[in-house]
Amino acid sequence: MLLFMVSKPYRIQAVAKRALRYLVVGGFNTAIGYGIGVGSYLLLASHLPILLIGVIANVIAISISFVTYKIFVFKTQGQWLTEYSKAFVVYGAMALLGIALLWLLVGQLQLSIWIAQGIIIGATVVISYLSHARFTFHR
Repeated sequence: MLLFMVSKPYRIQAVAKRALRYLVVGGFNTAIGYGIGVGSYLLLASHLPILLIGVIANVIAISISFVTYKIFVFKTQGQWLTEYSKAFVVYGAMALLGIALLWLLVGQLQLSIWIAQGIIIGATVVISYLSHARFTFHR
């Protein structure tokens, strides 16, 4: 019983530290993804359609995010290809959730885009953290 009582606060503290690392690394990944998106557009707009540029930029940004989360947040060993594939499932699901919430909040409930985007970002940050913790990098 004493071991359970000691380990529970430690577990809560470890999860809180990991969540904080996720937010910090996620901020870095967001800035990098923004730069990749804009940079890809500036470099490729005269050669490729915008949708293809978006796909290329997203694959690069998701790949960088995957590596930074794996190394600095979840700290898992091995299984790179399996976890990489799972990361794309999570990001795809988050994109679909974001689109659905945008339709619901702005299109149906008539919320301001500013408020809707804030709600969507908050929801997807929490859900993507839980998805990565319990699916992508779960051991």
